[in-house]
Amino acid sequence: MTDKDVAQRFIDAVPHARALGMVLEEIGEGRAVISMPYDARFVGDPSTGVISGGVVSALMDTCCGAAVLSYPGARGTATLDLRIDYMRAARAGQRIIARAECYHATRSVAFVRATAHDEESARDDGLPVATVTAAFTMDGGKAAGKQRALADEAAAPDAGGAA
Repeated sequence: MTDKDVAQRFIDAVPHARALGMVLEEIGEGRAVISMPYDARFVGDPSTGVISGGVVSALMDTCCGAAVLSYPGARGTATLDLRIDYMRAARAGQRIIARAECYHATRSVAFVRATAHDEESARDDGLPVATVTAAFTMDGGKAAGKQRALADEAAAPDAGGAA
């Protein structure tokens, strides 16, 4: 099963991700890109048509989790801490694109950064709608994999052979 298959199953299994219409765009090596189409049902302020901050937060949390799941050796994750800074309102009528990167992992914690842009700001690398720094639980990961390999090597009988 590929990272994209695992991440798409993750998105499909999360009811709010399905309800918000999240689409996995890219995944692999601790990075994920997930988009969400504009939908009038998710507008927080009817006078402006701006999407609710809670919807943006849900998109970013899901994208960060997908990035952790695509980190080499990761098998499971859950949000420990998520700090979101709303920089500006997303433009009404535009899709929102979240990009997340798992930049460091220990045996049990993954550290992630993410940004969300609307379509216009994504094209011109403008000011993001929001930024995130987060920590997630992580089962597995490079550190755990290295430790398992060292433990297996230490437990293996000598190549010279006394058993």
